[in-house]
Amino acid sequence: MTAPITPLPATLLARLRVHLHAIYPPAQADATLARLAAMLDAFRRSHPQLVAAPEGGRVSERDALLITYGDQLREPGQASLHSLYELLVARAADVLTGVHILPFYPYTSDDGFSVVDYLAVDPALGTWEDVARFQGRFRMMYDAVINHMSASSAWFRGFLNGDERYRDYFTVVDPATDLTQVTRPRALPLLTPFETARGTEHVWTTFSADQIDLNYASPDVLLDMTAVLLHYVDQGAQLIRMDAIAYLWKEIGTRCIHLPQTHEVVQLWRTVLDATAPRTLIVSETNVPHAENISYFGDGTNEAQLVYQFPLAPLTLHAFHTQNASYLTQWAAGLQPPSDSTTFFNFLASHDGIGVRPAEGILPLAEVQKLAELATAHGGNVSYKDNPDGTRSPYELNINYFDALSDPAAGEPLAAQVSRFMAAQAILLSLQGVPGIYVHSLFGSRNWRAGVEETGRFRTINRQKWDRAAFEAELDEAGGLRQQVFGRYRDLLKARTAEAAFHPNGAQRVLDLHPALLAFVRSAPAGTNHVLCVHNASGSAVQLDADLAATFAPGAALTDLVGGGSYIVGDEGRLRVDVPPHGVLWLRGD
Repeated sequence: MTAPITPLPATLLARLRVHLHAIYPPAQADATLARLAAMLDAFRRSHPQLVAAPEGGRVSERDALLITYGDQLREPGQASLHSLYELLVARAADVLTGVHILPFYPYTSDDGFSVVDYLAVDPALGTWEDVARFQGRFRMMYDAVINHMSASSAWFRGFLNGDERYRDYFTVVDPATDLTQVTRPRALPLLTPFETARGTEHVWTTFSADQIDLNYASPDVLLDMTAVLLHYVDQGAQLIRMDAIAYLWKEIGTRCIHLPQTHEVVQLWRTVLDATAPRTLIVSETNVPHAENISYFGDGTNEAQLVYQFPLAPLTLHAFHTQNASYLTQWAAGLQPPSDSTTFFNFLASHDGIGVRPAEGILPLAEVQKLAELATAHGGNVSYKDNPDGTRSPYELNINYFDALSDPAAGEPLAAQVSRFMAAQAILLSLQGVPGIYVHSLFGSRNWRAGVEETGRFRTINRQKWDRAAFEAELDEAGGLRQQVFGRYRDLLKARTAEAAFHPNGAQRVLDLHPALLAFVRSAPAGTNHVLCVHNASGSAVQLDADLAATFAPGAALTDLVGGGSYIVGDEGRLRVDVPPHGVLWLRGD
């Protein structure tokens, strides 16, 4: 029986007060605190089982999340969410522990990221009951699209119609204002004119004219969005992805990205969730250079528990394209989560393209440009952002990751393409952190050019939805691309999830052994299990000559978790092995 919930502790109220006074003027902060405290007290009393849940052991080596749309599968007479659930239970529940269903709320554009109603499930996908069905088998990640909402939402319609409640929910700016310092993630206008009950007003729209930025300078917005987060927790979210969090706070005369108030809001929400549902994890999504990205760990205890590992995708692509993993190795050697309660959310592909801004400061600009040229040559496109000096820079490569790695027009044997792709995926699964696997990677998809032509949007290339019967027929086709990729993915996931050395908080020691190799030793948190992970980014065999004396004793027997082979460490603690083209070795000491 769950113990009764006590009133809000004084220490919690004190922390909330500090957060709010860092965001708002004193009188406004105090008034907001009273309303927030009432909200949290009511939630805690009605959800004692969430409050009492222990914090410890929140992620482990067993955790791997699928990233997918709720309507990824379509079949007559059945809700898309139900079809997706059936497929995952039948095919992947033994190797996946979590599912990130991309925004499943009613929306008007951007395939879900222009939300009309934060609290509802899109009827075209199903109901909250369909979402709840997943919770018996999977940990669920929901999106909190906290920066902006649809121009068709009730909040924005109220703003347009002169409803005073929503007057300050959005940011109105005189178009003559100098906004050149504002960081622009898109090559689109920052302000969009709308006809309102007060006349024409120019409203802040970071991402598109249909995605209206919320104004967190209004405490009402902060409180309403906090209520949204608590609703997601109530509906079973164990991880909450904070979309585009970096742009949350606006202050004219600044870059309007990563502002102190933004970090303070994240810290406030961390305090809120720790007090109401301590097993719920915040996952920050900031497609920005690496040093800025990891700032959302805060001090390791007060912001996100997981941060999207954006540089991994472009650096891995660069390694395989150049057949040289040197930049990837140098970057990986410097990775270090700030605490044992934080880790990286690793991914190579997602519903968006391959962001290249996170590689800034790691790859030379000339190398980034080569990746842009590669994407175009392999049948993809490149999205650009506007710079303050009037120039444009590549922002995102819009291409399926399989085709980014292998030219679909080159006529290369399918087996070679699959080996290259799976070597890249093995990096994702073995690197320190929790892996997020995009549905089109798990099931071996390719560029969907017809979709781009249909919608006119570059990102559609990696967002194809499937007829369930046709998809499962392809998945079961002997020797087909989908069967090869999914089968090998399952094998890698089984190896990962059974090995304590792959715990997200286990140590990682990167080895610089050969330009073509990314190699590192993973160790279990207890220090008892060690695995040498070697990935060949080149199409040629490479002789591995590694000094492993610091990890394995001379004469130690090593077993390959991927291929099953056995190896012996030499008398001087050295291991000499030939790594095949695009080969993967995960060598565990027995």
